[in-house]
Amino acid sequence: MQLLNGPGILAEKIFIESEFLKRKIEVDFFLPKNVPDPSQLNLLLINDGQNLAEMNFQTLLEDLYAAERIVPLLCAGIYAGKERMMEYGVASRPDYSGRGADAGFYTSFLLQELIPFIHKNYSITVFKDKAVAGFSLGGLMALDIAWNHPAQFSRAGVFSGSFLWRSVNQEDKFYNDNEHRIMQQEIRNGIYHPGQKFFFQCGNRDETMDRNNNGVIDSIDDTIAVIDELIAKGYNREKDIFYLEMPDGKHDVSTWAEAMPYFLKWAWKK
Repeated sequence: MQLLNGPGILAEKIFIESEFLKRKIEVDFFLPKNVPDPSQLNLLLINDGQNLAEMNFQTLLEDLYAAERIVPLLCAGIYAGKERMMEYGVASRPDYSGRGADAGFYTSFLLQELIPFIHKNYSITVFKDKAVAGFSLGGLMALDIAWNHPAQFSRAGVFSGSFLWRSVNQEDKFYNDNEHRIMQQEIRNGIYHPGQKFFFQCGNRDETMDRNNNGVIDSIDDTIAVIDELIAKGYNREKDIFYLEMPDGKHDVSTWAEAMPYFLKWAWKK
């Protein structure tokens, strides 16, 4: 991907060596130019950053800045590696087949390597606000990171989140939605974090599976279950949670590109 510096954005690609992940991480950065007060800058980390080029993310940002729809934010698109299925998940435990076993290392990379690198490289002492977002399995990882590190992240953005991530195979006769979906259990066993807010996007064509035969596809059911757990913890459905259900939305980059402005304007409306 070639990053072109537009009239309002400084864009660059940087490779960061990670001790936690034992590999070089490719990250695309998008920094607004001419920010008068760096302490008012916000930070957005995006899992599956390799998808940003396809969704014309840089142009999307340029348009929002030009229309004065969002406040300034530094965005970092973090490319997933070949071990994506191991590095993304829920850090506290892998799924029933062992996937996500390195999610804790990925979390440590973000917190202990990437964020310190950003502070140093861009000479930004503090950000006004920090958020993490992602697509599909990267969305699950984003919510897990934000939920378990509320002092670091006040917002999470989840696009077509993989919320059926489970501790027991759904084909097992003992499988139970209420007991074996991992992220839902993670929230249920956690505590309310004042000030956190959550964005969720799903499409009615995200998939076709309907395991409980209720006429609603599983990805929507699983996302609603996560929202219900957050509400049970004390989050306000209107103030703290934004749910975007797209009638023609698919599990693809073009759908997430269409949803991205809703997220950005919801989280950082000017």
